[in-house]
Amino acid sequence: MKPITTVEQFNEIIAGDSKALVKFQAGWCPDCRRMDMFIDPIVEKYDEYTWYDVDRDVLPEIADKYDVMGIPSLLIFQNGEKQAHLHSANAKSPSQVTDFLEGVKA
Repeated sequence: MKPITTVEQFNEIIAGDSKALVKFQAGWCPDCRRMDMFIDPIVEKYDEYTWYDVDRDVLPEIADKYDVMGIPSLLIFQNGEKQAHLHSANAKSPSQVTDFLEGVKA
């Protein structure tokens, strides 16, 4: 997962025609650390996405713009548009994440 550290970098990444999956998290967030423990095999399986990581405390204006109210949240972008959003309440287990990704594919 590649870190995004500036607004300019974020805007450039989401503007592309490839699918970017952005995980919003923060270092102090226990659910984010829990997701880190199970996300690697999911990243490998769903390689049609380029996976990125945003610390919502570093880029709060991006989190606010895209309605990231809780973390961790997974957002999918393509051509500058938000395509899908897995809110934090539904991102607590591997099955919730894979169900979301399968639903996006359908």
